[in-house]
Amino acid sequence: MADICIRDCHTLVPDTSGTLTVVRNQDILVRGNRIAEIRPTGRPPEPGVTVLEGQRMLAMPGLINTHAHVPMVLFRGLAEDVSIERWFNEFIWPLESNLTEEDVYWGALLGLLEMIEGGVTTVADHYFHMDQVARAVEEAGTRAHLGWAVFSSRGRGALDETAAFAERWKGGAGGRITTCMAPHAPYTCDDGFLRASVEHASRLGIGIHIHAAEEMNQTNASVERRGLTPIQVLRDTGVLSVPALIAHGCGLLPQDIELLARHRKHVGIAHAPKTYLKLAMGITPIRALRKAGVAVGLATDGAVSNNTLDVFESLRLMALMQKHEAMDPEVLPIPEALDIATRGSAAAMGLGDRIGTLAPGYQADIILVDTRGTHWQPPHNLTAGLVYSARASDVHTVMVDGRVILHERRHLTLDKDRILAEVAGTMERMSRRVPEARIQRYEP
Repeated sequence: MADICIRDCHTLVPDTSGTLTVVRNQDILVRGNRIAEIRPTGRPPEPGVTVLEGQRMLAMPGLINTHAHVPMVLFRGLAEDVSIERWFNEFIWPLESNLTEEDVYWGALLGLLEMIEGGVTTVADHYFHMDQVARAVEEAGTRAHLGWAVFSSRGRGALDETAAFAERWKGGAGGRITTCMAPHAPYTCDDGFLRASVEHASRLGIGIHIHAAEEMNQTNASVERRGLTPIQVLRDTGVLSVPALIAHGCGLLPQDIELLARHRKHVGIAHAPKTYLKLAMGITPIRALRKAGVAVGLATDGAVSNNTLDVFESLRLMALMQKHEAMDPEVLPIPEALDIATRGSAAAMGLGDRIGTLAPGYQADIILVDTRGTHWQPPHNLTAGLVYSARASDVHTVMVDGRVILHERRHLTLDKDRILAEVAGTMERMSRRVPEARIQRYEP
């Protein structure tokens, strides 16, 4: 792997107090798969170093999507303007009965295309037929945290199969793939199933990625049925005793936040604000979680509840929703929003010592954002531009693990035309809804 110098770019880096700020006119030197140095521009690159020109580009850590169902792009636009109950029971779970392994492979590639073009270098994906997703990630050159979603209605044999996947792909793709157990949720997985998931996770030295307290109706139903919130169920079944990534937390109660705080060293929350707006799910108490020391990361969820895999859009909506919910324009200021999008997202996935920061020693997952668009002008405040102006289409270059995989918006690892053609050929079959063939029923 050749050494690379990104020359004369602006950089989003922590200042001496740890606050994210932009330092202008810097060179970033990458050796192998890590950042070696960030220095003022002007020094000639060493012989043999590949130079990427960064004038009027803003370098930042690659974006991290902490919760997605990537191959669900195959169903984009097929479940619109419906309640969460209808979304699951009448649309998504009947539609997903159409899936084959090959569908998941091409759907994963389509989702990875979209995320690469939007500057996402890492995704936590929670879906089915995950060997195919891992295969797609390996080809794309991205980083991923993969869990094979499973319901207790499928039996312990299915859980064993998902554990085998996690063991098979742990450390895969040259270390770019990490794995986890992925029981769907406390309302679709009984306590014994959750405990068995924890046993597998402990045996393999991995964590768990799970939905819990997604919205307040789920929390209320759990309390009424069994006297416990979903988060308390996770405690009692041992899920909180291993590294846990929890989506989405819109139904968290104060006692849940206190409980999560006691496990904050290895538990994070994935926050997908566009889905919450679209399905009227409420809002995650981000400020209370962060005050309690619980890591919060940005997410898109699937493209059927979000319609895009655009983390810049999630960043903007998160900042605006928190201000609106507090009726205070001074909450969640720009540096804090950017911290959630970078270091917070990495921490929520348990990767905070590897990615999410531009600094020597970190993995070279770097994106260059083009600030030449009219929506950036005049560029008085580049951090404000990232939160409130940036578009996915501003992403110019994407590097993962020291390898450039998108340059001048041209894919270097994936065949975009072929992927689009393959997916287009499945549209009619993917759109069929057969309610009696639904893979699960939503009854929180």
